[in-house]
Amino acid sequence: MQILLVGAGGFIGSALRYTVSGLVHRAVPFSGFPYGTLVVNLVGCLAIGLLAGLAESRQVIGPELRVFLFLGLLGGFTTFSTFAYEGVELFRDGEFAKVLASVMVHVLVGFMAVWLGHAITSVR
Repeated sequence: MQILLVGAGGFIGSALRYTVSGLVHRAVPFSGFPYGTLVVNLVGCLAIGLLAGLAESRQVIGPELRVFLFLGLLGGFTTFSTFAYEGVELFRDGEFAKVLASVMVHVLVGFMAVWLGHAITSVR
């Protein structure tokens, strides 16, 4: 059942990401900056923060809805929101070195992985 919840939420989240990013790119054409991705990531971060706050403080989000919203919908919308949420949780737990390591590894190794993948497929 959880796989179906994640899959359904992921479908909706991905469609929303495509729609929102496209709307932003049409509103700010030829900018040379990925504003669509920025808006999606920031909206996703705000949404996961709001939902996590409701889930923790008011217990209004049950386990199934949490799977659908957090892993499915927001996971399909942007994995950056999950990354940021997990970083905030580490920070709240006082795991400052883990926060720094997580940010550095995700960003630096992520960029390197994209570069490596591109370099491998670009060899002639």
